[in-house]
Amino acid sequence: MALYIEVNQLRKVYPSIPSNITALDGVALQIADGEFISFLGPSGCGKSTLLRCIAGLEPVSGGSIRIKSKPLDGPPDKLGIVFQRDTLADWRTVLDNVLLVSEFRRRKKSDVRARGVELLSLFGLSDYTNRYPWELSGGMRQRVAICRALADDPELLLMDEPFGALDAMTRDQLNVELQRIWYQKQKTVLFVTHSIVEAVFLSDRVAVMSSNPGRIIDVLDIGLPRPRRLAMRETPQFAGLVARIREIFMSLGILRDE
Repeated sequence: MALYIEVNQLRKVYPSIPSNITALDGVALQIADGEFISFLGPSGCGKSTLLRCIAGLEPVSGGSIRIKSKPLDGPPDKLGIVFQRDTLADWRTVLDNVLLVSEFRRRKKSDVRARGVELLSLFGLSDYTNRYPWELSGGMRQRVAICRALADDPELLLMDEPFGALDAMTRDQLNVELQRIWYQKQKTVLFVTHSIVEAVFLSDRVAVMSSNPGRIIDVLDIGLPRPRRLAMRETPQFAGLVARIREIFMSLGILRDE
């Protein structure tokens, strides 16, 4: 696959008193077109900061980011973002929320409506197009947020702990649905999570990060066949990958088994 994103010795420092805070230092990573890569690490290790830098929402303090071989100088074209909170507008219908980004980009509503309806159908929300977000469960609201991010047909999808606030069963179901959509559309996805199991289930590769300052200390190839079913999590191969990542965190003192 062709190279899509190149992060080279990235450094991000936040000015502060009495001393500056170095959120990221020496981050280097290459991401292929159509790859699903997860960033996994403890709170405060810079996962979200890295995503915001790649989204062009945070200026970098050193190093560089290139997308399609071009230096990043602002939010890249064809970008979709999903946050931990769904940030839906409760006064707009589900379908109108999905079409919101296209409206900001001054696309004709009639041109994108069909795509919005299609996405809602793919996520099992066909019966809710004219409902309002306050009428939906948390999992359904997050489905709408993902549809909104996909509505403008982005090449790059950044997801910052999108399922972190959901219950375990809803989270499992959305993992399956996200994998299915990615498998169909082959977007480049950068996914931030605290869950080792989630990262292994969804990803082509998992970037393991440490904190103080944030660095990528290992990148693991997952190599499990796709499409993946939830039952795969019970296999020795899956368990071995989870154990390997857990051992990395234990060696850093982030996890303790005593």
